[in-house]
Amino acid sequence: MLQVCLNGARSPREHFHLPVRPEELAKAAADSIAAGATDIHLHPKTPDGTDSLDPHAVAAALRAVRAAAPGVGVGVTTGAWTAPDPADRIRAIRAWTVLPDHASVNWHEPGADDVAAVLLERGIGVEAGIYSGTDGDHQFLRSPHRGRVLRVLAEVTDLTARGAPATAEALLERLRPAATPILLHGEAAGAWPVLTVAARRGLATRIGLEDTLLLPDGQVAADNAELVAAATRILAEESS
Repeated sequence: MLQVCLNGARSPREHFHLPVRPEELAKAAADSIAAGATDIHLHPKTPDGTDSLDPHAVAAALRAVRAAAPGVGVGVTTGAWTAPDPADRIRAIRAWTVLPDHASVNWHEPGADDVAAVLLERGIGVEAGIYSGTDGDHQFLRSPHRGRVLRVLAEVTDLTARGAPATAEALLERLRPAATPILLHGEAAGAWPVLTVAARRGLATRIGLEDTLLLPDGQVAADNAELVAAATRILAEESS
């Protein structure tokens, strides 16, 4: 599986084609699926680019993206930066009128088990976000929900091209007892080396403007679709 992560907690000032409005997310999603992505992760945003779990923002984003990419799984964030108090995030999730197929929950953040519980209660798949350099793996392995998640989202936070692959391997070793499907990805300069690790191991992975603005050759990507096309080529090469 190749997931496209369309925008992340970035500002539109960071990239000229960072999708924020529903119509921008729709176009980015359709173009990325055409380029080879098979799943979508996005951050619903207010018009100024701030991440939001507001039911209206979530519904508008999901409706637009599903119309542009029918039949493709679409997930959203529930990161603590959207609402630091877990109770506020839970209230927002309970108020959603249009439901995503899945949502990421970062297990090193306070209230992760409670946020996951309400998602599961509503029939939404949970991506268990486990960041390297945190105790998220220990928290997850002790969680009553560890056997109910859709997959583990193994996030390598080493931002260096040299160090990220080793960090990825160490994180995978720590997650070995989970016995859950894993999506492995990196960030910044570590994004492409970690994607290659995932390809070699036959793991699901992701790419998009959330994780990196640059193509493998260091050039700024025109958009998400160009990143997905580059990732598709790497995955094909590694599987041949």
